[in-house]
Parts: sequence; C-alpha cells; structure tokens
Amino acid sequence: MVTITDIAAGKIQELAKEEENTLGLRVYVKGGGCSGYQYGMAFESKLSDDDTVIEKDDIKVILDSQSAPLLSGAEIDYVDSLQGSGFSVKNPNAKKTCGCGSSFAV
Repeated sequence: MVTITDIAAGKIQELAKEEENTLGLRVYVKGGGCSGYQYGMAFESKLSDDDTVIEKDDIKVILDSQSAPLLSGAEIDYVDSLQGSGFSVKNPNAKKTCGCGSSFAV
C-alpha cells in the first residue's frame, strides 16, 4: 500500500499535536494541476466507511477509496532542504510529473 518514512511519521505526529480532534493525516488525489492529478493532505477528524487507514507508530494516514489505487506503492516522506520543507510523495504510478512535482499523470 503506502509507506511512511520515519521522518514523515515524526512530522505528522508533531503537527497533529497542534490540531484538535484529529484522527490522522488524510492523503488524497484530486483532478487538477498541470499534469492531470494533484496531491492533497489535510488532518482528518472522521473516517468514511470506504477509507483505508495505514498506521505507523502512533500516527494514522487515511486514504479514500478513489485515491488509494493511485497511491498504491507510494512513499510519503518529509523533506527539509534549501529549496523548502514539506511532505513529498514518491509515486511509482506517476508516469509524468510537472516541474514543481505537485501534479502527476498515470
């Protein structure tokens, strides 16, 4: 399914402490961006019946049923570099990505 690096898990745990009533981090794919699909992330306070929940240490990553197949085999990491910091998704299903890396095509 989806892999969460130790660094990403630590950052999710750190950020979740600042949120109220959060169950975990929802990672999703939506239409848009210059390549067709775009990644999104938001803290979630409730689950849907068709959600997939991935647990690592004390954190949960939540995927909806439409995003899960597009993210199958992906790795979620947290990067802190001179260019900026944030979560990154390494997705083996992405056949083409845009220059900024925030959108992809399958």
